[in-house]
Amino acid sequence: MPDFTVTFHPQNITVKVPEGTTLLEAAAEAQITINNLCGGDGICGRCRMIVKKGQVQGEVSGKLTMEEIRRGMVLACTSRVTQDIVAEIPEETWAKEKIIADEDAKRFKDLRKEINVFRNYTPSPLVSKIYLELPEPSLVSNTADHQRVCEALKKKVNNASLQMGLKIIKTLPATLRASGYKITATVGLRREVAEVMSIDPGNSADDNYMVIVDMGTTTIVAHLVKHDSFETLDAKACFNSQGVYGREVTGRMMGAEKRGVLEFQRLLVTDINQLIFGLAKEKKIPLKHINAVICAGNTVMGHFLLGLPTENIRRHPFIAATVAPPPLRAAEVGIEINPRGLLYSLPGIGSWVGSDLSAGVLATALHHSEELCLLLDIGTNGEIIVGSKEWLVACSASAGPALEGASVACGMRAESGAIEKVFKLNGSISYSTIGGVPAKGICGSGIIDVIGMLLKEGLIDRGGKFIAGVNPRIRTVDGIRRYVLADKKSAEVKHDVFITETDIENIITAKAAIFAAMKILMERLDLSFSDIAHFYIAGAFGNYLDIENAIALGLIPAMPRERIEFVGNSSIEGAKIAAFYQEAFYEIDEIRDK
Repeated sequence: MPDFTVTFHPQNITVKVPEGTTLLEAAAEAQITINNLCGGDGICGRCRMIVKKGQVQGEVSGKLTMEEIRRGMVLACTSRVTQDIVAEIPEETWAKEKIIADEDAKRFKDLRKEINVFRNYTPSPLVSKIYLELPEPSLVSNTADHQRVCEALKKKVNNASLQMGLKIIKTLPATLRASGYKITATVGLRREVAEVMSIDPGNSADDNYMVIVDMGTTTIVAHLVKHDSFETLDAKACFNSQGVYGREVTGRMMGAEKRGVLEFQRLLVTDINQLIFGLAKEKKIPLKHINAVICAGNTVMGHFLLGLPTENIRRHPFIAATVAPPPLRAAEVGIEINPRGLLYSLPGIGSWVGSDLSAGVLATALHHSEELCLLLDIGTNGEIIVGSKEWLVACSASAGPALEGASVACGMRAESGAIEKVFKLNGSISYSTIGGVPAKGICGSGIIDVIGMLLKEGLIDRGGKFIAGVNPRIRTVDGIRRYVLADKKSAEVKHDVFITETDIENIITAKAAIFAAMKILMERLDLSFSDIAHFYIAGAFGNYLDIENAIALGLIPAMPRERIEFVGNSSIEGAKIAAFYQEAFYEIDEIRDK
């Protein structure tokens, strides 16, 4: 099969790809992130490109107008390379936010200054740097170098078992004598064993950092923390590059079977490395001083991180390769920190309820509650846990990416120009956008808001159908009614931003999946929503959710508002607690066993 070159403008990047590769796949190879919501199914129409030279193969998309087709515009996901191509990527197609996690990504960071710790944990990070001033050997004290160091370290660490590799033992005699027996030992927890990762001369105990990562299906978040002060120094976020192969995990698992899981591992690890490099650069921290990465996420993301096969997760009886991987060298999967740095993948609960939820339980202390609690993580895969200190039961429901902007005509990710809030101002429906710039589309929280507002104002009925003739912003195009939020007649808005009856139907289906999962789970437990004392909503999407609109839409149950609490990125917060306190790290295993 011959290879052809594809050159993308305005990036001026050229890649060589096999015949039959789609332009969307070629863009991924060039590490250019494209605004596609459907993951390459030809449904959303967002991945528009203009072919400037050469010809591609593929069906003409109904998402394109005749004028766009005449200009050479194609959908990248359905256009296959059969010769050398030069393609132009329009501004609205190029997801520039992927290059720099800037202001638009702040909504995903959840930069809480304090971690809520609900038990009296003893500070004990997963990786510690311990400064030792050892007595020099003599005829009276002639203990071997290896044993001398280990005896001193055992007084400092809580683990009965301590191990040191041959590579370190070989260099130990010279290091001890050159430093006058003043050394710093880096010690990492490997399950029940404390491993001496390195021995350095002098006192470098202060140079110890960890990175906490939430591997979201849509968004990846990384927090840089200091091991001793329990301080979050900075955070960055980016959109998950795997989105080029699908917006939800089932599509990506199918893609992994077709293309190989290593491609999905490469994309995820590249994203994580990019975030780590950015954090280290901004804080002027050498990568060798980052000694651990702690990751949480759904089970499929955990498999992709480790390069594990995922095909059995989506097939009956839905079996994961592992839900509790052991600590590994970060370098084994390609994460670029200290060469001997450790990667901790927090234990998950099952094939479809991952470590993001077990971390969320730890963060909310749901497993210590005297009262009945419900934790809901709203996302592409909605995950729910109900319980208390006595018991815990979990389930999940595939809502799909509609609540994040897919399957909506003007839907988009939460980036600059997305309508994120819809409200009534001076008697009419108004909105605000991310970044305060002219509206380009609507993101998840804005979609919930606008439907709630339309319902409240009597512009749609309970079935999501527009009531004709009650508002001039309700218009009919191609036989489908829509409500126009932002009109292109405005000098600032390039095109109408609207929501259609079809969009509302898709959102109703997505929210129904989540609500049905909660309702079925409660009925199986012979409980009602009135029995829930604390209703926790997790995730970046939840932070921007209007409770009243979410209840009006039927996304969450009607209950006293004081019982509902947004807990932000509980996946990151729980992972931080596990990173700082070994007791909490072990406690996540207890949560899973419950």
